[in-house]
Amino acid sequence: MVLGRTPAPRIEIRGVGKSYSGVSVLRGIELDIAPGEIHCLVGENGAGKSTLLKILAGVIRADRGGVSFDGERTAMHHPRDAIRHGVGLISQEGALVPARTVLENVFLARWSHRFGVPRRGEDLRRFEVLRREAGFDVDPGARVGELSIGRQQQVEVLRALARDTRVLAMDEPTAVLSEHETENLLGLIRRLAAAGTTVILVSHFLDQVLRVADRVTVLRDGELVITDAPEGHTPATLVRHMVGRELDVPRPEPAPVPADAPVRLAARGLSRGPVDGVDLSVRAGEIVGLAGLVGSGRTETLRLLFGADRLAAGVVEVDGVAHPRLTPRRAMAAGVALVPESRKEQGLVMIRSVRENVALATLAARRVGPFFRAGAERAAVAEVSGAVDIRAAAPEAAVQTLSGGNQQKAVFAKWLLRRPRVLLVDEPTRGVDVAAKTQIHRFLVRMAAERAAIVVVSSDIEELLALAHRVLVLHRGRVAGEFERGASSEAVMAVAFGHQEPA
Repeated sequence: MVLGRTPAPRIEIRGVGKSYSGVSVLRGIELDIAPGEIHCLVGENGAGKSTLLKILAGVIRADRGGVSFDGERTAMHHPRDAIRHGVGLISQEGALVPARTVLENVFLARWSHRFGVPRRGEDLRRFEVLRREAGFDVDPGARVGELSIGRQQQVEVLRALARDTRVLAMDEPTAVLSEHETENLLGLIRRLAAAGTTVILVSHFLDQVLRVADRVTVLRDGELVITDAPEGHTPATLVRHMVGRELDVPRPEPAPVPADAPVRLAARGLSRGPVDGVDLSVRAGEIVGLAGLVGSGRTETLRLLFGADRLAAGVVEVDGVAHPRLTPRRAMAAGVALVPESRKEQGLVMIRSVRENVALATLAARRVGPFFRAGAERAAVAEVSGAVDIRAAAPEAAVQTLSGGNQQKAVFAKWLLRRPRVLLVDEPTRGVDVAAKTQIHRFLVRMAAERAAIVVVSSDIEELLALAHRVLVLHRGRVAGEFERGASSEAVMAVAFGHQEPA
């Protein structure tokens, strides 16, 4: 094994607390994590899971309490402190250098050299060992900023392997991976733990948690509710501990599309990069899902539909009007909105307030000459924030202080103010809890009922099959199959892998 060469420490968390703007995120957390253990943290969005991981990784400082490794109290004031103790964090937001290659990111500050001369061949050999160990198919020469979020996450795993990490903290690592890729990663986690590496895993996929965990800790409103072995628990019992009550929320279903509904979005021959001649059409009130493996062209197709990437070939039509030279400005003017795959990099301005982020896409509507109507903005933001249930300390709180689920709701709220006719959504429920996922699904169903055309990309095949009227499957940049509601996930995945055509 690449990891596990050095024994992992016993971790003792004592009285850890953290607050933002007077709101407690963690309250007196007491937790022991054994060496070589797979320890899963679960809870609703805002329960404090990611905050606890970041404290362990030195990204943020605890206000109270501390962390000990093998009985020695350790000051975690900087990620360098955590790295010295063998702690590596793979966060939802990512921590890569977009302008550099995969190889450079994996061996960042740890390149092979002899007398100051880089030894690229040696690094490539080391990279190939790591790649085979992890079971990933990543090009070492690819520029990281041009990779999908799923591929970037794989690069972060490889970097952790390269650093001989003894404690690997992972925040929603399977959120954007396909079923096959998820199984590979879970298998890797088991192998790492068997070799002595401690893995601390945050996940909203409770079935995966119960399959892989040695112990599970449930957090609720910043407090530790229970730590227990997975045996005897089901997703339902974990949810009950997470929310403090039974949660039996029916899954929202979209209404049938009227037979006379016009085609609101059409694309013919979309091509650029991995996208190779994609055709699709979406009628008013219809939800169309895009499935496929990481690298199949799903995200790239949405970016072409929004004009974020310039078309090499093809044309996009909105309400019958062709847009051969589409740009984001022209797409927005035509009533198209995009909820991107990475809310941190492309969807939000993290250091600005919730109010500013939600209002960002509609500033022109409230401008009077050189001035903006501040009162109208506050009222509009309050209304739409309530509609999507954004939970923040205050509208002026920085959006980076929100949980992942509430950040995702802020991205939706931003576009809801524009009332788009076409909504493109990439990984709508990435890193959100069960309740927030249902809220987002209801929002999409409600948008469809208001005659918006919606295209959804998701790595969760079950989510697509439950939410969409139709699912298109991409394989190597082309539409390889189409499925109606009621299809099986196995049939969809077979086409995604290129194994067979749908009946």
